[in-house]
Amino acid sequence: MAIKVALRKKTISKKRLSLYLDFYPPILNTKTGKLTRREFLGSYIHEKPTNPIEKESNKQTLQLAEMIRHKRENELNKPEIYTKEEKERLLIAEKEDRNFVEYFTALCDLRKASNHDNWVSARNYLIDFTKGELKFRDLNEQWCNSFKEFLLNSKSRKSEKKNLATNSAVSYFNKIKAAMKQAFKDGILQTDVNSKVKPIKAQETVRQHLTLEELNRLVQTPCNYPLMKKAALFSALTGLRFSDIQKLKWSEVERIEGQGVLITFHQKKTKGMEVLPISDQALRLMGDERNDSELVFEGLTYSAYNNKHLFQWIGAAGISKDITFHCFRHTYAVLQLQKGTSIYTVSKMLGHKDLKTTQLYANIVDEQKRQASEQIVLDM
Repeated sequence: MAIKVALRKKTISKKRLSLYLDFYPPILNTKTGKLTRREFLGSYIHEKPTNPIEKESNKQTLQLAEMIRHKRENELNKPEIYTKEEKERLLIAEKEDRNFVEYFTALCDLRKASNHDNWVSARNYLIDFTKGELKFRDLNEQWCNSFKEFLLNSKSRKSEKKNLATNSAVSYFNKIKAAMKQAFKDGILQTDVNSKVKPIKAQETVRQHLTLEELNRLVQTPCNYPLMKKAALFSALTGLRFSDIQKLKWSEVERIEGQGVLITFHQKKTKGMEVLPISDQALRLMGDERNDSELVFEGLTYSAYNNKHLFQWIGAAGISKDITFHCFRHTYAVLQLQKGTSIYTVSKMLGHKDLKTTQLYANIVDEQKRQASEQIVLDM
């Protein structure tokens, strides 16, 4: 691409104009190693010449400046003007002049399903903080720590009344770190900034769940959206997420002699292939078997309106806990561990990639055991 050089004027003191060259695209300043758009000539003209001497001075200065402009444009568009070292520095400077926000957006587009949504959310906060412009050259530890503080003090985009959850901030900042790591691999970042920046410390969450007694109360309580009730109880009996229940087809359900009924499916969140045995009660919630191409829970949708029915059903059962659909998956995990199922088996049943994720449920059970130990108090 040819470099265009324009002669520009900038107003300075004493009613004078300073002349400078404007380069597009930017050129490498061989002294600083950075890209620049301007090169001041050290020449000045009168802003409003008032006599013939000032007019003639302006004319001669502008003619000389134009000659310099023309010469610089010719020089810059000859490939031999840079040494090998200068060309390498120019290439680095060009990379560092790229916009990290645009690079991050391109990475977002490569992600799929829920992971894509998480990257998009991270990008939204990145844009809020940078106004959409962040050069790679400015991406350093100081910037990362400032962005970290921004996330930890930001309001949720879902509600101005609530702060962004700490674990959401953890997730979004990790996306930034992942993008920096990739940029270093791609040769855009000259230093591995990601390795120098500590992640936000995750906050151990309290995973709300139902007791077996509460679950049985829900079985006996009518729901204005019967399909939601079936799906929620199915989740409590299988540990499946809403997204996997919603897309479950009869072709994924198989009865094998001696093994009972199995569901073979790809998790929507992790994309992992899972084989999950289900109980007879879970099978009954699925209803009559239909064509392989049909959805098991045909018509199941996620919306604020349908969630309202879920909350009303839980309230009608006399349960005051803040229960969402995902809590039925938590309930499955806690009840399995309470019944003595090994944490390794529960981890596999939930489709967790890391046993540490399942450990959170084990911690809940351990705490319940500790509380139970305090229930018997002797009058001593």
